[in-house]
Amino acid sequence: MKLSIVLPVYNEGAVISQTINNVEKKLKIRHELIIVYDMDTDDTLPKVRKLQLKYKNIKLVKNNYGKGALNALKTGINNAKGDAVCIMMADLTDDPSVINEMYSEFEKGADIVAASRYMKGGHQLGGPLFKQFLSRGAGLSLCYLAGVPTHDSTNSFKIYSRKFLNKTKIESDGGFELGIELTVKAHFGGYKVTEVPTTWTYTAKESRFYLKKWLPKYVKWYLLAFKKRFAN
Repeated sequence: MKLSIVLPVYNEGAVISQTINNVEKKLKIRHELIIVYDMDTDDTLPKVRKLQLKYKNIKLVKNNYGKGALNALKTGINNAKGDAVCIMMADLTDDPSVINEMYSEFEKGADIVAASRYMKGGHQLGGPLFKQFLSRGAGLSLCYLAGVPTHDSTNSFKIYSRKFLNKTKIESDGGFELGIELTVKAHFGGYKVTEVPTTWTYTAKESRFYLKKWLPKYVKWYLLAFKKRFAN
């Protein structure tokens, strides 16, 4: 298996069929699609089971680490069989056609390939302005001041090499700060980090980014990058 795509879901029944069809239509790479859910009552499940009759590469995996985004991601990563593992959101915010270019960078030797909203050619369409300000500010300052070779460390939409994942302990304990943790660890651990432009589209759903709860967890890895950058 070349590529595993991990999609954490939480009641995505209204959009999951479109998301999966988009992935299968736009991807040119042999892949498995791992749908990770928390609850047996999740309204995503009936739609996915119906699509499994059409797409034999879809796997439904129950989160076995405990509820929540981070545990769903860990479950998906641990169940992935691919040499490359892509984390993607299931709510139509991420453009799956970008995965083709991301995988091309992986084949050239990258251990992390970030889909970047803030590099040349990247875009972010909509979304809360304060959240945009925080993520853009964090991404650009990490790039230009801390030397992390992506403009968008905080974006969850990334490809990771299995080689890197097997050698890296996940310490995050909250939510989607996993993306910045692994990016910082990869860069300062001597792994290759690169990026490709993407367009992120706000879907006007209720935000699952819990600012008060998760922001300190992002700040931890943000500050660690600067500590490592200026350690010498």
